[in-house]
Amino acid sequence: MHAQIVLFDGFDPLDVVAPFEVLHAGGTASGSSVTVELVSAEGAREVVSGTGGLTLRATAALDPERADLVLVPGASGRVTEAEDGAEEVFGEAAGDLAGAAPADVVDQPVPVLLGRTLTTGLPALLRSAMDDPSVTVAAVCGGSLVLALAGLLEGRHATTHHMGLDLLDATGAHAVRARVVDDGDLVTGAGVTSGLDLALHLLEREAGPRIAHAVEELFAHERRGTVWRDRGPVPAALCVPAP
Repeated sequence: MHAQIVLFDGFDPLDVVAPFEVLHAGGTASGSSVTVELVSAEGAREVVSGTGGLTLRATAALDPERADLVLVPGASGRVTEAEDGAEEVFGEAAGDLAGAAPADVVDQPVPVLLGRTLTTGLPALLRSAMDDPSVTVAAVCGGSLVLALAGLLEGRHATTHHMGLDLLDATGAHAVRARVVDDGDLVTGAGVTSGLDLALHLLEREAGPRIAHAVEELFAHERRGTVWRDRGPVPAALCVPAP
């Protein structure tokens, strides 16, 4: 499995580094059956994150034809007053979305930072990846919103940071309040640290449970929660017992 992790201006570093380390370690544990690289829509370049100016280098261009897995991170940081304004950044295609989402979500800087990706070549490349059934597309935290804002999650089950679930629903996706959601060739994670669990799940799915367990032991990390899939009977409503 060859994985490409996407960098864009303002990306959240932990969304990138946690999956990168898990997949890299998985490659070591599996005799290089898993490989991973950092890419950007523009090609090889230095990409500045949204956290403290931390910079990572994309070594190649995002190319879904070379990838078995494309992983999209979320964003972090702030925007200047001149840039603040969801409809301006999202553009005409996402103007209705900005109006439909709750104000306390749209007014946050992260959706604005994510919306900037719509003005790059990234949406077209992600659409190409989503259209190829041999490619798994994954997203951590706000990365799900990048896909959603690009119009790629309509009718799909996905999760994101809990503050963005309403925004995800507004795009036509089926938002699920779970740490990791496996919708076949689309796998999404919730909050920032879910990148560890998402990558371990992908590693187990693609390289096997023994490889994933070895990496869990190496990182002294146990995955949290049940991976949600659209399978099995619909649960009845559960009531919390009164104290």
